[in-house]
Formats: sequence, C-alpha cells, structure tokens
Amino acid sequence: MTIVFKVSDNVKEKMLKYYKDLRRDKTPPYAVFQAKEADTIITLYESGKVMFQGISADIDANIWIDLERKLNNRIIDIKTGKDKKNNDTLQNTRLFDQYNTIGSDEVGTGDYFGPIVVVASFVNKDDISFLGELKVTDSKALSDDYIKKIAPQIMQRIPYSAYVLNNEEYNKFHNENLNMNKIKAILHNKVLLNMVNKNYQYDKIIVDEFTPARNYYGYLTDVKDKVTNITFIQKAESKCLSVACSSIIARFIFLKLIHEMSEELGSNVPKGAGLQVDEFAKKIVKEQGFNILKKYVKLNFKNTQKIKESL
Repeated sequence: MTIVFKVSDNVKEKMLKYYKDLRRDKTPPYAVFQAKEADTIITLYESGKVMFQGISADIDANIWIDLERKLNNRIIDIKTGKDKKNNDTLQNTRLFDQYNTIGSDEVGTGDYFGPIVVVASFVNKDDISFLGELKVTDSKALSDDYIKKIAPQIMQRIPYSAYVLNNEEYNKFHNENLNMNKIKAILHNKVLLNMVNKNYQYDKIIVDEFTPARNYYGYLTDVKDKVTNITFIQKAESKCLSVACSSIIARFIFLKLIHEMSEELGSNVPKGAGLQVDEFAKKIVKEQGFNILKKYVKLNFKNTQKIKESL
C-alpha cells in the first residue's frame, strides 16, 4: 500500500521531530529524509509531499492526516492524497438524491482508543430537503461540535441501525487473525441486514468501497445471512445522503463513548493514534498496569509496541 499527500509546514515540523531517530542513512533524490517504523517506509520530499509505503501505511498516514484536520482544518482524502472540497461543493456532487437509499459507514478504525462504530441509515427522497438544511455531508468534513448539534436531529427523523464493537471484542477478533477489512465487512453486513429486514422501500444499498466487492463478499463466506445487492462506490459519504447520515451518527456515538471512557479514566482520552495518544497510554499504564489497555485500546496498533518499549 502506498499513500502520498502534501503536508503543511507546521505538521512538517512535527514530522521532522517524530522521525528524527528513525531516519535511514541514505535518502532518495530530492528527499528531506527517509525513515522506517516497523513495516512502514516514510519519505518526506523537499516539495512537501510525504509518502507512506507498507502494509500498515494507512495507519501511519492517518496519524498525520488527523493532525492536519486538527491544526489546519484540512480534510485529506487518504485514497487520493488530495484535499476534499468544501461542504457546498460536496453537496453538488451527490449522485443518489433521486433514490431512496440505505447506506452504511463506520468510524473508529484509525483510533487507538475507543470502539469501532458502524451505522446503516435509510434516507427517503422526502428527507433530502431536511438534510440539506442541516448541511449533512461526510462527518470527516464536519467539526465534532457541529456533529453533536445535528446528530440528535438526524437520529430523531432518519431510521438507522448501529453496532458498537468494543475494544475487548475487537482484540478478540484480532487474536482470531481477522484483519480490519474483514471486521468492517462483518459489521457492515450486520447493520445493513437489520435495515433490510425492516422492509424499508429502498431503491439502492450504498457502501463506501473500502475493499473491492469480491473481497467484501469473500470476507462474508462463513456468514449465514448476508446482504448482497450492494452498490460499492468511492467517497460514498459525499455522494449519498444515507451514507453521510450514517457517518455522522456513527461519529456522534463514538464521541459519546469516548466521553464515557474519559470519565472512567479520569482524564480526556485523545483521539487518533498520534504522539498525544502514546503519551496518554503510557500515563495510564504507569498508573494502572499494562492490562488496563485491553479494555480501552486496539492492541494490534503500533502504539502498543511503543508503550511496551517505554516500560
């Protein structure tokens, strides 16, 4: 897997500091540095572009994409490396407003702390005006404060089904050698099946293409009941309102659960998988022991190894 995008100057400074001790002696032409962390190769070029290569490139890249969002209000598409368009433009690119749709989306897959939340929603064509007034779009393009404001209104009107995979369940899945895409496929199928069984008069089922359709259905080989009449499209959150609603509801539920987790731990739990997360995890491990992580984090993330090395 290879992911490339351009970093802002303030993020570049943090990146230079973070990878200082992981740099390779030799660098490619026009590169500021090349570093290796676990199985990922990171190359920062003089142009400001950074390239992540390796099996876990998406996890490493998401650390910096999340930092760009927090520091610079940039929404970077991990698939293309380009900045996403503003909300008004996104609404003009929706392809499925002419249909009644069921769409699903998930959040939490790039966060060390907290669960994975998957939601499917049903949006009738009659709901389009209501959702337009709320400026509904991909949750990654909205602030958490705005999501907290509009999600309850959406949940009151739009039918949905949600499934929360807590950290202990996630870690059990991982111990059974289920990769992230297989876990996502199983969970998407659960919520989609719940919606289909309620007999809503839908025209299409839309899922963001996080993996090719043949792989998605392959992951469900051992699942007895499955939804198969799915349209897979890239950037579905910006093209289909039911997927956008699911994205917002899932983020709202995730934020609520992170808040509850913060109260349990007596301190605000940071989101993402960056440096701040590492420091917070080290702090609670020192206070409560390493086993505390089993309840609160995704143990297969590289953060876990860093914490072990710091003990």
